[in-house]
Amino acid sequence: MSKNFRKVFSTFKENYSPIPLEFFKKDAYRTLISTILSSRTKDETTLKASKKLFKVAPDIKKLSKLNQVEISNSIYPVGFYKTKAKHLQKLAKIIIEKYKGEIPNEKSKLMSLPGVGIKTANLTLNRAFGIPAIAVDIHVHRISNMLGWVNTKTPEQTEIELVKIIPKKYWSDTNKLFVSIGRQFTTRKRLEEFLKKEKLV
Repeated sequence: MSKNFRKVFSTFKENYSPIPLEFFKKDAYRTLISTILSSRTKDETTLKASKKLFKVAPDIKKLSKLNQVEISNSIYPVGFYKTKAKHLQKLAKIIIEKYKGEIPNEKSKLMSLPGVGIKTANLTLNRAFGIPAIAVDIHVHRISNMLGWVNTKTPEQTEIELVKIIPKKYWSDTNKLFVSIGRQFTTRKRLEEFLKKEKLV
């Protein structure tokens, strides 16, 4: 099947519904922290926890002064909140000491930080710094496979393949649009019906 990128992205834009974590776009600190908190957590829960944390730690310097218990209490009930609190405490100190309080804008540097994987690094680069990157979560992974763009087993494999085939001009919109569609059409059946109705598959 021809990979009609223009039609897919155009259709997804027409059906776009804002996703909660776009609230922190362009703020590197808040984008990075909220994305770490979002792992295995519903967006609504992440948004509430992020806002609660940012009230007591509005910047990386304030975060570095909180102890692990204070961070845990602020981000509860996100998934794995104790582990994430431990990561955030270490991450804040590293950024203060190694990067002079500035969130790095390079993938390798971001991924060297505690709790930061490839999806979090790519989302931070994309949303906060405007650097083209494809952040693959379960929505991007599932929809890309359903469109026939890739035939992969994991989000990590999907990112590798999508970078090869999707024109760079679409990279920055990929996560935002695919997550929006995935959140609206929550079952495989509903998603398939939408893609067929729009003649995308």
